[in-house]
Amino acid sequence: MALRSRIVGTGMSVPERVVTNLDLTQWMDTTEEWIEQRTGILERRWIEEGQKPSDLARQAVLAALEEAELDVSDIGCILLATLSGEHEFPGTSFFLHEAIDAGEIPCIDLRAQCSGFLYALQIADALIVAGRHERVLVVGCEVHSTGLDVSTAGRDVTVIFGDGSGAVLLEAVDADAGPGLIEVRVHAEGKHARRLWTEGPGAALSPRIDAATIEARKHFPYMDGRFVFKHAVTRMPEVLLETLSAASLKLEDIDLFLFHQANLRINEFIAHKLEIPKEKILNNIQRLGNCSAAALPILLAEASREGALEPGKLVSLTAFGSGFTWGSAVLRWG
Repeated sequence: MALRSRIVGTGMSVPERVVTNLDLTQWMDTTEEWIEQRTGILERRWIEEGQKPSDLARQAVLAALEEAELDVSDIGCILLATLSGEHEFPGTSFFLHEAIDAGEIPCIDLRAQCSGFLYALQIADALIVAGRHERVLVVGCEVHSTGLDVSTAGRDVTVIFGDGSGAVLLEAVDADAGPGLIEVRVHAEGKHARRLWTEGPGAALSPRIDAATIEARKHFPYMDGRFVFKHAVTRMPEVLLETLSAASLKLEDIDLFLFHQANLRINEFIAHKLEIPKEKILNNIQRLGNCSAAALPILLAEASREGALEPGKLVSLTAFGSGFTWGSAVLRWG
C-alpha cells in the first residue's frame, strides 16, 4: 500500500510573560510606533528565569498527543527543529526526550533556522512514506530571549523575536485516503549565511568564547535587515508557487495560507504580490513575535483550535530564514 503522512495532532506552548513594545522602550532608544510600523509586532512572549526550551517543547508535545488521543509510546521518531539549542550539545531533542520519558525512541535536532519546521516535515514525511516509522513527532522550539541584546545597539533584531514551541504528530495513512501532506519543497543558499547569524560562540573561533568575542558583540545575532527582506519577499512566493505546481494546484485552490512569522510587512508584501485575499491568511506575529522554527507549528495549532482547519481544506505553509533557507508545503487537512 502506498503511504502518505497526515497530521493527527497539533500543540503549542508560549511563556506567560508578555513583553510589550512599551516595555522595550524602557531598555532601548525606540518607540512603540517605530516597532509596530517596521514589524507589525505589538508584543511577544519571553521565558521567565528558570524556564528552558525543553519545558516549552514538552507542553507543546503533550498537547499534540492529547489532540491525537495517543501516548508517548506511540511515537516512532522525534525530529526537533531549532536554532536556539538548550546547550552546546547534545541537542534540545534529548532534553525533550527526557522530559516526556520517551524510553529509547530515536531523536535528533535539525538546524535550518526559520525554515526548520518545513525541513523536518519533509524528512518526517520521507520516513513515513518509506515505511521506517508509523508516526513521527515534529517539533519547532525556540528561546531567543536569553540571547538577545536588550539595548539600543541590538534594537533592530531584539524587537522581532519571541519564545515558543509548536508540535505536530504525523501518522502513516493510505496515500489514496484523501487528507495528508501532498508536497514539500525546500532550498538553501549558504553564501548568504553571514547576512543573518550569530558568529559566536562557535568552533570556528579559538577559544569558542572569550572576553574579546563578547566585547566585539559576536555572541549577539546580527541581521542585514534590508537584504533579508528583499530575499524573503522573492524566495517565499517562488517556492510557494513551485510547491503548488508540483502538487498540480493553483493559488485559488488554497483555503488557508500560513506564512512564517518573521515580519508582518513581509507577509503583507507577499499577499499583495500574489493577490491573496486577507481572509485566507492567518498571522499571529502581532502577539507572539518571530518564534523561528516554532512559528509555523504554533500557527497550525492555533488554526486547529480556532476552527480554521475544517476537514478537506487545503493549507499552504511557507517560510524563509537564516542560512539562507526557504521552503513550502501543501497539505489537505482532515
